[in-house]
Amino acid sequence: MPLDVVLLARLQFAITVMFHYLFPPLTIGLGVLMVAMEWRFLRTRDPLYESMARFWTKIFAVNFALGVASGIVMEFQFGTNWATYSRYVGDVFGSALAAEGIFAFFLESGFLAVVVFGWDRVSPRMHFFATVMVALGSMFSAIWIVVANSWQQTPAGFHIVGEGVDARAEITDFWAMVFNPSSVHRLTHVLIGAFILGAFFVLSVSAYYLLRGRHEEFARRSCRFALTLGLLASLAAPISGHFQADTVARTQPAKLAAFEGHFTSGPADLYLFGVPGVDERRVKAGLAIPGGLSFLVHGRFDAPVPGLDAFPREDWPPVGLSFQSYHLMVALGLFFLALAAYAAWRLWRGTLWRARWLLWTFVFAVGGAFAANQLGWVAAEVGRQPWVVYGLLRTSDGISKAVQAGQVLTSIVMFLVIYALLFAVWVYVLNDKIQHGPEPPAPKGAAATPRGLLEAAGSLAAHGEASLTATERRG
Repeated sequence: MPLDVVLLARLQFAITVMFHYLFPPLTIGLGVLMVAMEWRFLRTRDPLYESMARFWTKIFAVNFALGVASGIVMEFQFGTNWATYSRYVGDVFGSALAAEGIFAFFLESGFLAVVVFGWDRVSPRMHFFATVMVALGSMFSAIWIVVANSWQQTPAGFHIVGEGVDARAEITDFWAMVFNPSSVHRLTHVLIGAFILGAFFVLSVSAYYLLRGRHEEFARRSCRFALTLGLLASLAAPISGHFQADTVARTQPAKLAAFEGHFTSGPADLYLFGVPGVDERRVKAGLAIPGGLSFLVHGRFDAPVPGLDAFPREDWPPVGLSFQSYHLMVALGLFFLALAAYAAWRLWRGTLWRARWLLWTFVFAVGGAFAANQLGWVAAEVGRQPWVVYGLLRTSDGISKAVQAGQVLTSIVMFLVIYALLFAVWVYVLNDKIQHGPEPPAPKGAAATPRGLLEAAGSLAAHGEASLTATERRG
């Protein structure tokens, strides 16, 4: 059986982008918490808050480095595997990538040096400003990447120049391209997902410390920050998701039909779970709210919704993967909301720290947060198929004409080996920093910096020496 070069090229890009996407949402979520912790330190001058900001900055830096290293690879694939696609969308996609590099990456990476190395070299206010810039830079990166991807989902602000293999899209209205019909809602949902991941990562590490009886005050305060962000983001996620689904219903109805296993046009049920059967044109072993999808889209339980039968069979997305990835993402989002709300209630009652089962749940829940972020993108990208630019360029037409299946397969094996090693390094370094834990805060009254610690140690030594001298004199 001959190898399918299009399938292999899609698989290679999926592997590289999913590995890369372990890191950007985590840095976005951690950036927000770093800003909150350092702001609290400036307000209170409590050295424990500085210790918290320092520790999570180290974790941030590790993820930033891996994110940069893994992200560069994806851009080369546009030229090697997807040359036709790159020629077609280069003027559009290239402008967004250039904006990401100029307005986001340089901002984030430049100020990150101040954040990591500037604790004892710049004033606290300047350091806080640098932390804010790093957090904004990570969000700006998300903005331009989501804009570029959203243009592929809902193209706007362009015209086509040339014909056949020479056809390409050119921007006619830059801001119409930026604010295409799906970009704002998709960006909001991406950022919310990143906030949830950052919050549950901090909750995971903090819960681990509490269960082990280490750095307990540090862990409790970190939990409070993370739980606040996690609860707010989890509350916002279903609201954002609803608005995004409304956009999908208007702009990509075939994708929505695949998400919900809606095969026949008419009033649409809202499935909680099930197994879509393409041959049978129905969802098997499912549980649904009758007319639920119609109500969410149109406000009426009997309102018709286009089904997959309204589109040519060759234009259907892969229904099974779209359905399951979308529903699992939604289920995880609801789980985070319930978990964060319950934990906040236990915190308010003062019983959170005694609930060891809940702390253990937090330790492992971060895996679900990583999965939810990945599944959201799987649903979005698989649901767009068979189009690489929706309604304009098919994925099968975007492949490089010169690339061969054997070459792509070889590169996939190479990437798997390299990424496995990088993943092992990431886990090892993270575990090393987590096991080491935060540096102890400076004693009250001393500056919360290494210089302040030295001064405090010198003062204690001088006091001890004076006490010893007085004792000797009395003796």
